[in-house]
Amino acid sequence: MIKSANDERSMKILIAEDDIDIVLLYKHSIEKRHHEVITSKDGQECLNIYHQEYQRTRFGKRYSVAKTLPFDAVILDHKMPKINGMEVAKEILAINPHQRVIIASAFVKDTLIDSMKNLKHAVELIQKPFHLTALVDTIEDKEIYTELQNLNVDIAVVKALNPTHEQIKDLLDRLRSVREMQEFVTSEGVTRRTFK
Repeated sequence: MIKSANDERSMKILIAEDDIDIVLLYKHSIEKRHHEVITSKDGQECLNIYHQEYQRTRFGKRYSVAKTLPFDAVILDHKMPKINGMEVAKEILAINPHQRVIIASAFVKDTLIDSMKNLKHAVELIQKPFHLTALVDTIEDKEIYTELQNLNVDIAVVKALNPTHEQIKDLLDRLRSVREMQEFVTSEGVTRRTFK
């Protein structure tokens, strides 16, 4: 069996999608990778679930300094009844700015513009229709882990730390900066030696 990027740790995912067939496809694909999935049929139900889990995580039996996010990711359909995905994201990020939010939309350009206008935090966008493995790979940060591996990072060590998405993205950004600096210094050193 081939291990995926996050096989070592089960993730907890909240999905808000009003199309029951799509919800079942998402749920099945994500659970196949041994992650826990909680679903909601609209934005209001999603917020209710999120608030309950947020309170339980912060103040209940599951409280832990290391565990401040009730979900590893919240996946929102952009167009939903009662409250749309953008409004749900706005409310979730208002109470928990570190929560990872992924918005699924057929109109990514419009959704991106909408998110830039209405949200003070970055969210991830995934364009519908998408292959279900693309969704799972996004949730598991497959691209980030691949890039870290290309930078000669020992992925097993990183995974052993059980990082959040935000932490591994920050690690990747910092390593990119270091690499760019190294390349600059190397090119400057070569230029100086050439002209001496």
